[in-house]
Order: sequence, then structure tokens, then C-alpha cells
Amino acid sequence: MPRSLRMVVSEESTAYHIISRTALDGLPFGDVEKETLVDIIRKFSAVYFVDILGYAIMGNHFHLLVMMHPEMAASGEEIRHRFGLLYGEKSRFPEGKMSHFRSKWCNLSEFIKEIKQTFSRYYNKRYDRKGTLWGERFKSVILERGEAVVNCLSYIDLNPVRAGIVKRPEDYRWCSIGHHVQTGNRDGFLSLDFGLVDFGVLDAEERFVRYREYMYHAGAIEKEGKANISKSILAEEEAHGFKLNRATLFRGRIRHFTESGVIGSRVFVEATCRRFKEQTPRKRARIPREFEGLGGLFLLKRVSQS
Repeated sequence: MPRSLRMVVSEESTAYHIISRTALDGLPFGDVEKETLVDIIRKFSAVYFVDILGYAIMGNHFHLLVMMHPEMAASGEEIRHRFGLLYGEKSRFPEGKMSHFRSKWCNLSEFIKEIKQTFSRYYNKRYDRKGTLWGERFKSVILERGEAVVNCLSYIDLNPVRAGIVKRPEDYRWCSIGHHVQTGNRDGFLSLDFGLVDFGVLDAEERFVRYREYMYHAGAIEKEGKANISKSILAEEEAHGFKLNRATLFRGRIRHFTESGVIGSRVFVEATCRRFKEQTPRKRARIPREFEGLGGLFLLKRVSQS
């Protein structure tokens, strides 16, 4: 049976909801696999002309909400820059292949293929296996900007709640709202659009609050066979105006208290780092990163031992 034609808009920036499932039985993706898949998505989103609006990595599938940009948005200067990100700053750009990279890095199918193939190689090597990892080809849905994007984004972020994994969507580490809250959107990985720019909401902080309000109300709706956000949690969020309070930030970022190497004031972290400098020589200085919203606490990642 012939494949159905994939609907792709090539002449303007377009939002897509992507879904792809594994061919393996059960829930083969654990914490390490989920973290790796997020890292792979992050890597290629910096190369392709795409904005990541949202994602959720589940035990046997993943969701992506992306804004893919057309070739006209890819300047030669930016293509050379992204080539350096992918192949190294000292790599010489092949000028004769400019049109090739422009076409490839503005192509939705190429973007998803890179993600899935890279993850498949990682997974098969990790578990010493061969063969296909993914099921049928990925599904993609074109979304109208605005309301359709907001609805889809909340659907994606609510996946862990509906599956009964967490009570609040921010508590799930491998979804977009979890990334926003737990890391403060580290490295600007995710778009701050939330589908609300098209409604004239120009302030990014206000968009975040409005999105959380919409998501929590949507998540509180009961669906047969699915879990939902409790009325008590919804009431608590309403009382805070759906803004992130200190307790929410602390709960969302508590994993750093077990995974980081040093936590404290900037002075303490820098002093401790200097004490161990000789044991862990590095070409680049280790710079403390601040816990946003947690009263001047800083952290350094744990140093890997060889």
C-alpha cells in the first residue's frame, strides 16, 4: 500500500505536531534514554531552522511541537555558523553545498530523521542490539497559529499527568513545561511563544502565566480512563494567579540538590571549586549558575570521574 503524502508547507513558517512511537514492546525508554533524546533534540534544533515550542518524551513515544522555517529564512552567514556548530568551528564550509544545507536544514522530515537515527544508534549501542527501533514513520499535523498551537502545547505538556505519572505537569522532567520550570529554559532551548504572540501578548512572562492558566484548567477536565489535575491543585494555582511561587520553583528544581556538585552562595561555590581545581583540570573555567527565583543560590554540575 503506497504511503500517504505528507503535508508540508515550504513557503512560510509553519507549526507541526510530531508524534513518533517505538516498535519495541512495553516502555523501553527510561530516565537515561529520555534525557539523551532531549539532548539530541536540543543539538539538532540549534542546527536546523526550527523553533521548539514544546515536547514530551514518554516511555514508548515522543511528542514535538515545532515551528519550521522556510528556506528564505536561512541566510548564508547563518548556514555557515550552524555548520560550525555541527562540525566544529575549525571545519571549512563547502561553499558549493550551500543550497544543499539550506534545503536540508529547513526540511521537517530531515530534522526528524536526524533525531530518530541518532537516537537509534545510541540506543542500539547501549543495549548491544540491532534492527529497527521506531515503528511506522512519524506522524505530523499542521497547526494554525494561535489557538490551535496553545491547545496542542497543553495537550503535549499534560501527557505525563494524563498517564498518571505526576500530579503537576511541571514535575515531569522530560516535557517542555518541566524544562521551563526546572531549568529556567536553560540555553534558550525552547521558544517563549506559547502560541500567544498571535493573540497580541507581547510580554514573555505574561505569556508564560497565561499558558499555565490555560494548561491547568485544561488538565483539570476529567477524561475517561485518564488522570487529571486535582481540584485542590487547581485551586492552589488559582490562588497564586498561576505565577511560579518559591515553593513551585523549589519543588521543580529539587533534583539539582542530588545531581549537582556544589550548591550555595556564589562565593562559596567559587571557593569550593578552587579547592578542587588541581584534581579536576579543565581548559575552561567552571562558572557557577544561579538558581532562578531561589534567593541567590548558585550551583556547579558534578564533575565526572574518569
